[in-house]
Amino acid sequence: MAFCLRSPLCLLIAFLYLQTLVGKAATCDDCFVQSRAAYYPNSETQGTEIGACGFGAFGATINGGDVSAASDLYRNGVGCGACYQVRCKNGGYCSDKGVTVVITDSGSSDRTDFILSQRAFARMAQTTDAAASLLSLGIVDVEYRRVSCSYPNKNITIKIDENSNYPYYLAFVIWYQQGKKDITAVQLCETENFVCKLLDRSYGAVWTTTSPPTGPLQIRMLFSDDDGDENWVVPVNNIPQDWKVGQTYDSGVQVNV
Repeated sequence: MAFCLRSPLCLLIAFLYLQTLVGKAATCDDCFVQSRAAYYPNSETQGTEIGACGFGAFGATINGGDVSAASDLYRNGVGCGACYQVRCKNGGYCSDKGVTVVITDSGSSDRTDFILSQRAFARMAQTTDAAASLLSLGIVDVEYRRVSCSYPNKNITIKIDENSNYPYYLAFVIWYQQGKKDITAVQLCETENFVCKLLDRSYGAVWTTTSPPTGPLQIRMLFSDDDGDENWVVPVNNIPQDWKVGQTYDSGVQVNV
């Protein structure tokens, strides 16, 4: 062993091995990140209906109301719909499991990454009494990691935004985003000649286009991750030709990517 440590070849191998370990640590998908979290002080126990993701009332109740605003993790709307496991670090109050939240809004408070709904903030605690003590703190140290979103018995759903104007302007939000990847692009395709156009991300999770194609419309969604892995997902069901403002349309697909 002493001879090997004096050998340039052994030293090179050891250096490369350490670099590999460092690289794996830096890209660890399951590792927790240290941060801070607050909660909506003037809201109901669930989330807000006016979140920056554009989910509306759905954004307050999705995931049972375990939702959050995010600062850097909002990512100009790309982070909308992403799921995170968040757990506080006070051993006297906090559970090991923490809570899984969905990003539905943008915001920060005193160097926080998350502003949780009151319900989600309290669910980081071990007991009801501990939850009351946790809420009294207002802001706590947390650790978090990205996790897969799962909605049993729910397909990805298209909600036509109230600002749409049939047939001249179409805006919609995608509900029940599943898996661990982001929706980074959406195409709208004619079902007869399969000509597609790339939609604009108006804000948050709202996708828009002027002069949408006529006839039944097919949606194509690009799911991407930080490693460059991408998957186009094509729903089974189309948006009907006579789509209506405020209506929801079941895509017929669930995604686990």
